[in-house]
Amino acid sequence: MPDPVSRIRRFNRVVTAEVGALDTSFLGRGRPLGAARVLNAIGQGCGDVGKIRARLGLDSGLASRLLRGLEDEGLVETAPDADDARRRVARLTEAGKAEFAAYEALSNAQAGAFLSRAARTEALLDAMDLVASTLGRGRITVEEADPRGAEARWCLGEYYAELGRRFASGFDVARSRDPDAEAMVRPRGVFLLAMSDGLPVGCVGLKGSGGAMAEVKRLWIAPSARGLGLGRRLMDEVEAAARSLGVATLRLDTNGALGEALALYRTTGWREIDRFNDDPYPDHFFEKQL
Repeated sequence: MPDPVSRIRRFNRVVTAEVGALDTSFLGRGRPLGAARVLNAIGQGCGDVGKIRARLGLDSGLASRLLRGLEDEGLVETAPDADDARRRVARLTEAGKAEFAAYEALSNAQAGAFLSRAARTEALLDAMDLVASTLGRGRITVEEADPRGAEARWCLGEYYAELGRRFASGFDVARSRDPDAEAMVRPRGVFLLAMSDGLPVGCVGLKGSGGAMAEVKRLWIAPSARGLGLGRRLMDEVEAAARSLGVATLRLDTNGALGEALALYRTTGWREIDRFNDDPYPDHFFEKQL
């Protein structure tokens, strides 16, 4: 059998060739991948030059050269930040917006071509998600979000589907004490999303009433992002949010089928207490003083 290092290097060679990483004209648009990625970052809303460097892992010299090249093409303009002259902000010109749209269309077509060649599409996508989450671990962010938004609803749908698979009796959200969205929006509560390069990979909610007690709800991590410490990170973030709202006591409930969750709570300062609701699904109840 090939050794692990050889398998990784094979993967790297195939991906480098397939995405055109070494092409002098990436996707046939007349510039290499580095310049295209800078253009893409700006088009995706990352205009702060310092953030562009961090996002793409560029040193200041290379970032400056790439930006200067895009400026010379008339695709990008840079100027001092209105609030902090020490920072520079880049934005796309009208020509830059058109070029960004062209790259988006070509990149989507390339992705479609990859999928058309796959014998097992879902297995391929699952593997890609695992690679992206693992290698991009340091870029995963935790952001407050509207629990009624599309990304939040996708996470919750995946969470409910997983409960249905793991609970012996299945799971029907209509029978659960599902929190109203308003209870997970400031100033009563919060809803947090873990985002990996623009895609959601986890969530957790804080259900509050404006008082000193609130409940942690709907902690979920995508399978591709498990084992990266993201569950603990989300719990730390939701506890910090609770403190900012003046919450002194947190509670949560869970089911014995969710062994990972039980282990997390028992090792992070939560203590088991008596049942505090009539939800038919949980059989373990916890509390934590902040």
